[in-house]
Amino acid sequence: MRKLTVASPGVRALIARDDVDYVSVKVSAISSQLSMWAYKETLDRVVKRLIPLYKEAAATTPPTFINLDMEEFKDLDLTLDVFERVLGDKSLRTYRAGIVLQAYLPEAFAAMKRIQSFAAARVKAGGAPLKVRVVKGANLQMEQVDAELHDWPLAVLPSKQASDTNYKRVLEWSLTPSRSKNVRIGVAGHNLFDVAFAHLLAERRGVGSAVDFEMLIGMAPDQADAVRETVGNLILYTPVVHPKEFDAAVGYLVRRLDENASSENFMSAVFDLHDNDEVFRREEQRFRDSLAALTSKAPPVHRAQNRSSEGPRGIKPGEPFHNEADTDPSIVHNREWADEIRALAKSKRGKELGLESLRTAGIPDSFGPIKGGIAVDDLVSSGRQAGAKWAQKSGQERAAILLKAADQLALKRAELLAVMMQEAGKTLQEGDPEISEAIDFARYYAQLALDLDTIDGAKFQPSRFTLVTPPWNFPVAIPAGSVLSALAAGSAVAIKPAPQVRRCGAVMVEALWAAGVPRDVLQLVDVEEGQIGRGLISHPGVDRLILTGGFETAQLFRSWRADLPLLAETSGKNALIVTPSADFDLAVADIVKSAFGHAGQKCSAASLVILVGSVAKSERFRRQLMDAVTTLRVGYPDNPESVMGPVIERPGSKLNSGLTELGPGESWLLTPQLLDDQGRLWSPGVREGVKPGSTFHQTEYFGPILGIMSAKSLDEALSFQNGVDYGLTAGIHSLDPDEVTYWLDRVEAGNCYVNRGITGAIVQRQPFGGWKKSSVGPGTKAGGPNYLMGLGSWRTAKSSADADLARADSFIQGLLPFVVEDSVEKEGFFLRSLANDERAWSEVFGMSTDETGLTVERNVFRYRPTPVTVRAAGFVPLGDILRVVLAGARVGARVTVSLTDPLPDGALRLLRQGSSQFTGLGDYVVETEREFVSRVSGNPPGRIRLLGSRSDALSVAFDGAPEVAIYGHEVTESGRVEMLPFVVEQAISLTAHRFGALDPRFRDLTI
Repeated sequence: MRKLTVASPGVRALIARDDVDYVSVKVSAISSQLSMWAYKETLDRVVKRLIPLYKEAAATTPPTFINLDMEEFKDLDLTLDVFERVLGDKSLRTYRAGIVLQAYLPEAFAAMKRIQSFAAARVKAGGAPLKVRVVKGANLQMEQVDAELHDWPLAVLPSKQASDTNYKRVLEWSLTPSRSKNVRIGVAGHNLFDVAFAHLLAERRGVGSAVDFEMLIGMAPDQADAVRETVGNLILYTPVVHPKEFDAAVGYLVRRLDENASSENFMSAVFDLHDNDEVFRREEQRFRDSLAALTSKAPPVHRAQNRSSEGPRGIKPGEPFHNEADTDPSIVHNREWADEIRALAKSKRGKELGLESLRTAGIPDSFGPIKGGIAVDDLVSSGRQAGAKWAQKSGQERAAILLKAADQLALKRAELLAVMMQEAGKTLQEGDPEISEAIDFARYYAQLALDLDTIDGAKFQPSRFTLVTPPWNFPVAIPAGSVLSALAAGSAVAIKPAPQVRRCGAVMVEALWAAGVPRDVLQLVDVEEGQIGRGLISHPGVDRLILTGGFETAQLFRSWRADLPLLAETSGKNALIVTPSADFDLAVADIVKSAFGHAGQKCSAASLVILVGSVAKSERFRRQLMDAVTTLRVGYPDNPESVMGPVIERPGSKLNSGLTELGPGESWLLTPQLLDDQGRLWSPGVREGVKPGSTFHQTEYFGPILGIMSAKSLDEALSFQNGVDYGLTAGIHSLDPDEVTYWLDRVEAGNCYVNRGITGAIVQRQPFGGWKKSSVGPGTKAGGPNYLMGLGSWRTAKSSADADLARADSFIQGLLPFVVEDSVEKEGFFLRSLANDERAWSEVFGMSTDETGLTVERNVFRYRPTPVTVRAAGFVPLGDILRVVLAGARVGARVTVSLTDPLPDGALRLLRQGSSQFTGLGDYVVETEREFVSRVSGNPPGRIRLLGSRSDALSVAFDGAPEVAIYGHEVTESGRVEMLPFVVEQAISLTAHRFGALDPRFRDLTI
């Protein structure tokens, strides 16, 4: 007998065939977009679709047997519930069917007992017995991927021996006369020792007729024949796929090949057992060891997360950082917890969360300009006074409070999710990772607070008072990250939540207050975006403003106050390239998730997909893309089945244009449709024919619209991808390592993604922030190692670096006479600084790092040199100028120098010449500051390292242009501080596996 395992479209056709009497089908093949967050609804939908299928199978002559298969741990509960619901239908009472259990799951034993109980009741009521196919499990690698990427425990048992033992435990318990009359057992596997064990056990207990032995077709056929001759009947299990879609079977084949090649797998020994005594003894011992460990007690389960009963983690300052795990909806306790959140969101208490804090934080427009201005003055004054005291706390003290804040955010996860549903239209599956991110920010910045105290060669001075103006699209994580970073750096903070999500911000702030952050150190202010709001943002007492929003917003704020110290993550026009070597299935899934997650209202969202060469003409790619987009369930978050939620508010003119208007040569593959009376619920739209330089190519619409561009080559695709003003996120799908390397060397984005989606950055794993107009200010990445360094200023301190290490460099020796000027102190400063630079280069800036060390995904953080203009006023010591210029030259940056006083000819000659370690000097201009501003005003430099002048004055001279970043701190001996302006940060996330099997081409790719 051959058992066919198929996907949904072919099931009915196979059932109707006379030569097919046994079909296996997975729940995932019956219904797309299975969501454990919508468990009850998903269960109902699958059962509704399966019952007619089972009735058709029961009506054939003889009845076609259907085996309900499962693939991953997350499918276990759903598959069991579906099985019981379908086979509990009265019309199917006499129909025999089966289910698969994977013994490498510790839950398998309890599942077998549950099925036995269900089957016994069914038989007692006059129904037919059922069947359980017992397998060891064949999806270990994807289970490892799932666990590692989500920071969940590995669902399966910890060793091959433990799995073998559990396999025998399930068989030993099941193969008894009283149980075999209810449940027939399918012994599936190729391990001849286990097959013999099951056969002898069944025969000895008199239940041999209630057992089927099953193997995969084509694997060890001689052994299969031997088993058939011994046990009688043998079922061969074979996959079926249409020839035109054979590549869809690659994942299955890779798993089989990898599994069989593993030295732990019996199949690696099957051909040597007869002739190789050593191999036989090895397998014999493995069998005996697994049998010796057999007990009647089931192993403990691994995935036991329970959000309802979690308490504080109690992490102490200095303990290693580890990402917070997202909620695992595969677990019944968490699904019940999710139902409670939905109820909370609808309740009176849920609708009042945060309101009391907002009432006391309000400065309404009704106050008028005078009273409102006084209230703003009082808020800023209070914050500045509190900031002076907060800055006196050590990094250790601040870190301890931030770690408590992480615990409080975790305790408020349910409340935060409920408010996010109400205000922002966030589904639980979208909102939950955001809470994890907020917790991560608290713990990660607590660690960085300790690091600030240990920077060698410089002393950090935090801003006294920081204002945070976060966006509405991530109403918890981004506000929390901005506030927590400033607190960690030693600054007092006021947060003005976005008007659309005031309560989200309030509940988040309440969690931080509960953790011990003083209320005068962290103030919540609720002010309209009018005259009073403008007065707050432009207030001279605001030392720093952290903004996340559009580049236009940064321009607006700087137009109010040109010298406003601004650190901002701004817009993105992000594209994902697909080359002909890509895996289309994976590419489509990642495109859809990246484009339409959060209704496309993520600054990192993929609003463009660029199809290279034959991909643009591929009907299969286009069909898969349309199928994936059209099956997205769009709705408000109170419907658990909603996958894509609403936009935050009725679209403004720009987004409305993107949703309703086409550019020249463009056409809708899928036209967006308005689905509600509020104007917030839109179906996703896909347009093709987007031309380079067109409005859609250049404009960030911030909504559920995807544009398709076609490129003849990867070079052309890169020119499209880089040919925008922004550089936030970028992606490529290609299985060609050479293409990926070429792309990584040329792509202009702060966050780069290879063979995965381009959204969902995780703290430390993928620090977030862009290049070009996607970043304003210092350019350090949120959730990255340098973020706090941009939240204050720096004073010099004596470095511990060995000056003699720099003195030994002949290039430095040549410059030393111009610095010393008979001053031992100046010489020491210069040499220690350059020695410290070398340490910073070798330990930080000159290397790529992967702090998380995942096996299935590489997350590389690296630095790229960027052009900088060093502007030095008159009377700046030559040693300071050379020290700064050489910091940039050491990282390989193009350094342009503008000076009021000329450099000595000899020093200039050496700087232009450079050396093997120091890049030669770029342009050199002697001019006053007024002349400098006049010369570059039409095309100002992106970064200026300012010496001897005030940053605020230069900012005013440039009319507050946010595209100009000015670094005006005191010259220090620290390489960590002085080299940072000369580099841009880049985070690369690269999938390093194929269907769970590590891919050495990408695992070992040089980045």
